[in-house]
Amino acid sequence: MAQKNKVQLSIREYRPSDQRAVSELFRDGVHENIYPAFFKAMSHPDHVGVALSLSMAGYVLGGSSYFQALLFGAAWAGLIYFCCHEIYAGYLARRLGTDMADIPANYLDNPDNRFWVAEADGSQPSRVVGVVAVMGRRGGHSGNGSVATGMAEDGSGASGELSHVMVAFPWRRRKMGSQLTQRALDFCRERGFARLVLDVSSPQAGAISLLRKMGFVQTELHAVTHANRWISSLARITVTRMEKVL
Repeated sequence: MAQKNKVQLSIREYRPSDQRAVSELFRDGVHENIYPAFFKAMSHPDHVGVALSLSMAGYVLGGSSYFQALLFGAAWAGLIYFCCHEIYAGYLARRLGTDMADIPANYLDNPDNRFWVAEADGSQPSRVVGVVAVMGRRGGHSGNGSVATGMAEDGSGASGELSHVMVAFPWRRRKMGSQLTQRALDFCRERGFARLVLDVSSPQAGAISLLRKMGFVQTELHAVTHANRWISSLARITVTRMEKVL
């Protein structure tokens, strides 16, 4: 059942006709993290030092060539950008090839899972401007394979894993992200889950701030991604696991 709110949108369950719009929104939302990750990585003192050292080496080796100094420094920046791109592009490809490949089967056919879209009212045709998903985890295991510490009221391990929280750019700063997250929290309470958890990458500072305002706390911080270790190390992306006890 759709939920109405003051910014003229409705939150409803996913329909097969939403596939293209949802995929595009998800793709754009993941890709937009690449540049913030790159600039954050390049501002790290270690990377600044390497870039300056390479530029100096290029200047000397090129016979006082400013062009070669710039070229050597740019090569290092290009490597860092490649690493940041690989992490997010790899994540996107992995999700589009797994749970996002068949949303009805993976989210709607299981009563512990759900996928919602936020639809702008009054537009012709209606536009999908936000998405959020929850995947239930029972038996004491969270989505990343670690053992969950929370237990449901019946004594069994049960939690919801939040993912795919995306809002189209023109609709941000209208509290849509908090409304989508609240819809997920309400669903998890209805299903008797003990907590709601999710992983957030370091460039997503706005998301981390929002989650803290909604009562989520950090339970883990690590630098392990699906990418090779050296790529993760150069990109300097950290992953924060956050959770809210229900």
